[in-house]
Amino acid sequence: MGGIVIIGAGQAGASLAAKLRSLGYDGAITMIGEEPAPPYQRPPLSKGYLLGEMELDRLYLRAPSFWADQNVTLKLGAQATAIDRTAKTVRVDGESISYDHLALTTGSRPRRLPAAVGGELKGVYTVRTLADVDAMAPEFKAGRKLLIVGGGYIGLEAAAVGAKLGLSVMLIEMAPRILQRVAAPETSDYFRKVHAEHGVKILENTGLDRLTGEGHVSGARLSDGTEIAVDFVIVGVGITPMTILAEEAGLEIENGIRTDELGRTSDPSIWAAGDCASFPHRGGRIRLESVGNAIDQAEIVAENMLGAGKPYEAKPWFWSDQYDVKLQIAGLNTGYDRIVTRPGEGNAISFWYYKGDALLALDAMNDARAYMIGKRLIEAGKSPDPAV
Repeated sequence: MGGIVIIGAGQAGASLAAKLRSLGYDGAITMIGEEPAPPYQRPPLSKGYLLGEMELDRLYLRAPSFWADQNVTLKLGAQATAIDRTAKTVRVDGESISYDHLALTTGSRPRRLPAAVGGELKGVYTVRTLADVDAMAPEFKAGRKLLIVGGGYIGLEAAAVGAKLGLSVMLIEMAPRILQRVAAPETSDYFRKVHAEHGVKILENTGLDRLTGEGHVSGARLSDGTEIAVDFVIVGVGITPMTILAEEAGLEIENGIRTDELGRTSDPSIWAAGDCASFPHRGGRIRLESVGNAIDQAEIVAENMLGAGKPYEAKPWFWSDQYDVKLQIAGLNTGYDRIVTRPGEGNAISFWYYKGDALLALDAMNDARAYMIGKRLIEAGKSPDPAV
């Protein structure tokens, strides 16, 4: 059959397929997804969908009829098990599918707690897929005890949902502060205060010794020896790129599937985009875990499959919703050496990351105007005097 085969039916895969058609590509497109659902948004899973404020059909990236209308063959609930680079075929549930170009948009998977510390007990969840959230949703009943392991954005968003639904929520973070890997102390302080105001108990510098229970989790022993009763647990300790298929096919791996500036892997007929792909950035190499990157990188790959030769220049942006706070982030704060705090109107505030005189990034809480201004400045490579 040939044409373009896309392994991974998430944000990057869906964006790539839609872009190919919008560019006029009229060859065969086959998109393979492990989940039974058509391509959908992941961010609302831990926010509006879990709260019951967003219906399933609003999660879909496109109306299910879109894919048929665009003549994109969806193979859902299907597992790609091998790539034969010589024959240019993909093995999918016993079937062999040929390709001219192959795109790997396999995404990432959540890190889980080891079985040795109770990670495989029933009632222990991660937040990544529709099935994950559907499985945990019945646990969210007022008065129940929820333990969250990990103080990153996923953990904090789950804590906000639990608190809003009337659960008793405790969050533990091994590091000295929540959000330590991704944000300045000022942002950590802001969200620690917000969660405390909503009754969430946050324990920093506190790890998990083990979860306890017979078959189903019922308690936890913390690293300081404290033992607590729990009804269920959500684990938010990061994600790892899905590279197994690429590794087994002999593609180069470097913090994900290694691509060049065009999105091409070490095999000229195979491309990668989204969470699973690392790419050149400002003299180094990075991998971004965000919706914005998945869309932008996939669309560039679509163009380059058709010969555009356009380098991907990342313009990172992220967001998180917790209670009535909308956090918007622009840029990458790696290497910052100072923070400029800028109060906005009402409860709005923004923290601007500088390295010397160069503006790197900003975190804006309920301050869309500051975010838009900062994003434009960062993308234009402009750095206002911090005093201004």
